[in-house]
Amino acid sequence: MTTIATEKKPLPRISVVTPCLNMGCYIEDAIRSVQRQNYPDVEHIIIDACSQDNTLEILKRYRHLRWVSEKDRGQSDGLNKGFRMATGDIVGWLNADEYYLPGALHMIAQAHQSHPETDVFYGDGIYVDEKGHTIRTRPTHRFDYGILLYYGCYIGTLATFFKRSIFEQGLFIDVNYRVVMDFEYFVRLGASGKVFTYVPSLLGAFRWTGQNASMQSEKRRIERLRVQRTWSRLKLPDFGYDALSEVFRAKRILMKILNGNYRRELRLRSHAGAPTNWFDRAEARENCETLIRDYFGTSSNPQLVNTAAS
Repeated sequence: MTTIATEKKPLPRISVVTPCLNMGCYIEDAIRSVQRQNYPDVEHIIIDACSQDNTLEILKRYRHLRWVSEKDRGQSDGLNKGFRMATGDIVGWLNADEYYLPGALHMIAQAHQSHPETDVFYGDGIYVDEKGHTIRTRPTHRFDYGILLYYGCYIGTLATFFKRSIFEQGLFIDVNYRVVMDFEYFVRLGASGKVFTYVPSLLGAFRWTGQNASMQSEKRRIERLRVQRTWSRLKLPDFGYDALSEVFRAKRILMKILNGNYRRELRLRSHAGAPTNWFDRAEARENCETLIRDYFGTSSNPQLVNTAAS
């Protein structure tokens, strides 16, 4: 009897790009969350915009980093610099005040192997406070261009990874947007036919400080309407887009009911207040592992398989 050996697919190289300006109080969490992933082929690129706090002192302590510190035209410009530097097959966007959860990179690598046609992968995340304590979870749903364009940006950048070929085609973030640059970018990629795949996993933590750029409501609305006027075929007055937002909000609610994510969100409320800085504290690591198990609803899940040695 002849045995045919099945060749295991090599894991893709992953680059993580982090823009930074005076984030010395948080940047080390982002760095360690990448470093402790137990992923064999990852590079972490940090684009610093001439920070005046202790950021550079921290960066110098981590010799594995690729980083530059120079003036730029804002966060989007810094991200674009990092995207151009990236050598990975897949490129993640991790802001300096955010961090990945255990097993995040392995989950994206597995999704890349299962869906080689995909250009943009995105998953779920959690909201945490300044100290890394859980506020709530943020589960979403499969990609829907109408919901994205008319409801708004339901895709979290901290749980988003791009195929590098997107940047090789010259598709970068528009530096003219200051608040909804992620929304505009995702809408533009969707309009160009790029394939988005939802990866149902808890990939990262978004730090809710009350000062996040995306929280600037009036500026956010102005830029959102600008994107909708540019890409919508309907060409409505502003109140028309506001009304459509409510229609697609209802569709989003229905999709989350059907995929079980509202039930999942309710199940995870018991974790509110738990620390999640798993790269620093054993207690927080146990909390994250319990959170991930409860997210999947089983102790046997793909996200924790490759994290034992991290």
